[in-house]
Amino acid sequence: MSDTTNGTGSAKARPLSPHISIYKPIPTMVMSIVHRITGVALYLGTLLVAWWLIAAASSEAAFETANWFFGSIIGRLVLLGYTWALIHHMLGGIKHLIQDTGAGLEKDFTTKMAKLQVVASLILTVLVWIVGYAVRMGG
Repeated sequence: MSDTTNGTGSAKARPLSPHISIYKPIPTMVMSIVHRITGVALYLGTLLVAWWLIAAASSEAAFETANWFFGSIIGRLVLLGYTWALIHHMLGGIKHLIQDTGAGLEKDFTTKMAKLQVVASLILTVLVWIVGYAVRMGG
């Protein structure tokens, strides 16, 4: 007997799993996906941090090469993305810690928190970079 027949030789109607295309993206679902993506980005970005640290411990030439990369436009964009991913992922982790206590699980509240997480991560990223440049410039 095959999986597609009901024993009488006729095909049986099998339930189909809902396909992702029928789901309407909601803020909490999108934030769940973005949380996973930022987690992967942090793994990859940490390799760059390790490269910088190893270069600093290796030689002046290696360190200057790493600093050249991180000082370039591409390097700064990568660092900006890494900063945002770190902050966004951290805020998601804090949200999960709070929800693990049983608080903040109401649908309206989780939707508001998902939207706030995006805004807060962008604002905090900009603030980190402003402070970083202010410290670097000495003022």
